[in-house]
Amino acid sequence: MKIALIGYGKMGKIIERIALERGHEIVSIIDVDNRQDFKSEAFKSADVAIEFTIPKVALDNYQQAFEAGVAVVSGTTGWADQQEKVKADVLKNGYTLFWSSNFSLGVNIFMAVNKYLAKIMNQFPEYNVEMTEVHHTQKLDAPSGTAITLAEGILDNIDRKTGWVKEIQQNDNELAIKSIREGQVPGIHTIRYESFADIIEITHDAKSREGFALGAVLAAEFTCGKKGFLGMDDMLKF
Repeated sequence: MKIALIGYGKMGKIIERIALERGHEIVSIIDVDNRQDFKSEAFKSADVAIEFTIPKVALDNYQQAFEAGVAVVSGTTGWADQQEKVKADVLKNGYTLFWSSNFSLGVNIFMAVNKYLAKIMNQFPEYNVEMTEVHHTQKLDAPSGTAITLAEGILDNIDRKTGWVKEIQQNDNELAIKSIREGQVPGIHTIRYESFADIIEITHDAKSREGFALGAVLAAEFTCGKKGFLGMDDMLKF
């Protein structure tokens, strides 16, 4: 499979290595200093572009790839307020975008466990729930995209919670998400249920970026030849 990379930071370099190890070809690398290469024949020859950049350029990156006829797999977060618009545009125009807030297999198992636990805890109103996420200091968005996805899994299953808020819960119907930025932490997400009697916690603690990068390459393999707005639920089916 021919892969283009959009963004060549730490994640881009790990994705490149894993893609090559799995027998794929890197035909184009787009970074801040060569955005004109979206128009190149090399980029247009890609089966899939894997995009890990920053929120302020992500949507333009998608559009540039779509105009070149290239499917996109993206892990850039921080643009959730535009997601429905992007999804509608993808479906209307026959584009292909596989987006996930987190490509790690372990995180996606954790997300499934989170939803299941939330369904159980819906029966026990004496437990309040909150979340903490910890990431490296270079991460720009807070809460993390993964934390927001986890929050949505809780809100969909616990009737007494109707929305999430940053840092501090003011009302009983709110789910607080606390964000910490320190060191080089790849990502820690903890969901905590507390009652007068005890505490129940589940945590996912990423050891490195390797799991995210492998998941992105697996998503590119899955996406090749498909159309529409895709995600990890389509690929993993659990």
